Amino acid sequence: MLTAGYKDEADRWRDWLLRAVAGDPADIQIMYGLGGERRLDERVLEWLPGYENSQPVRVGNAASEQLQLDVYGEVIDALYQTRAHGAPPNDAIWALMRKLFEWLEVGWRLEDAGIWEVRGPKRHFTHSKMMAWVAFDRGVRCIDEFGRSGPRERWVAIRDEIHAGVLERAWNEEKQAFAQSYGSDALDASVLLMPLVGFLPADDPRFVSTVDAIRRELMRDGLVLRYIPEKSADGLPGDEGVFLPCSFWLADVLAMQGKTSEAKELFERLLDLRNDVGLLSEEYDTVARRQLGNFPQAFTHLALVNTAFVLSGLPSMREVAA
Repeated sequence: MLTAGYKDEADRWRDWLLRAVAGDPADIQIMYGLGGERRLDERVLEWLPGYENSQPVRVGNAASEQLQLDVYGEVIDALYQTRAHGAPPNDAIWALMRKLFEWLEVGWRLEDAGIWEVRGPKRHFTHSKMMAWVAFDRGVRCIDEFGRSGPRERWVAIRDEIHAGVLERAWNEEKQAFAQSYGSDALDASVLLMPLVGFLPADDPRFVSTVDAIRRELMRDGLVLRYIPEKSADGLPGDEGVFLPCSFWLADVLAMQGKTSEAKELFERLLDLRNDVGLLSEEYDTVARRQLGNFPQAFTHLALVNTAFVLSGLPSMREVAA
């Protein structure tokens, strides 16, 4: 249940969301400015060399204009979890959710830029479809558990169609794994979230073999890459380090599969990467043994806290409320 402090924060977030998505739900953005700004026009500062010559130096973010279907699942799941953990019912929030579903009933079929905000071609990303499934699953739960009114049969049908589509079209027989996108043979660590959001059990044979494939192809010095850049056509030059949230996700999965000692070992390895004040970045260079990328990275710290919940035996923040 939400304590007083967290309840206040949850209420404020719901109030902000009502203002942010007051118009067309198709206009929901993946990010906003610190003051709630919608326009985050991106430009390159040619005159600025950047830290250790890291170029290009950009301000703004072009990803703010991308379609990322996973955002709908994240927002709707957050609203469901907030209600399931004790927030009072809010008719305006349910009306907003209905608007989001109205768009997503058609929009889930679109190709998008995916969780990693790729600057390459849009695709049917497996993680995006999985999170669209999450949205409809939580919508059905809101009807069943909280007595909300809605087109339950239609949402169940869409939920089941998405699930069947992922199982069929994202599966790569040669890799024996769920691929990054439909028809691809590239792997992507975002599919590690499948059991954490309830899409498949952690011990499902298809998911178990997917984890094996990820550990075989995306591991570098015991940590996890989000994908292989040259195989993913992400529109970005160069290589990158291991992606720390993905390594925490692997720890979650190992724990859910009963491999507790492996999960704890990985978790402790990740904790050892923190700096002197306990902060982590987005990525880590396993050769130079230094943190890389955005710093500090909230995405990484959220994954850290979730893994701590999983290993402590408490319900994780991503776990579906009973």
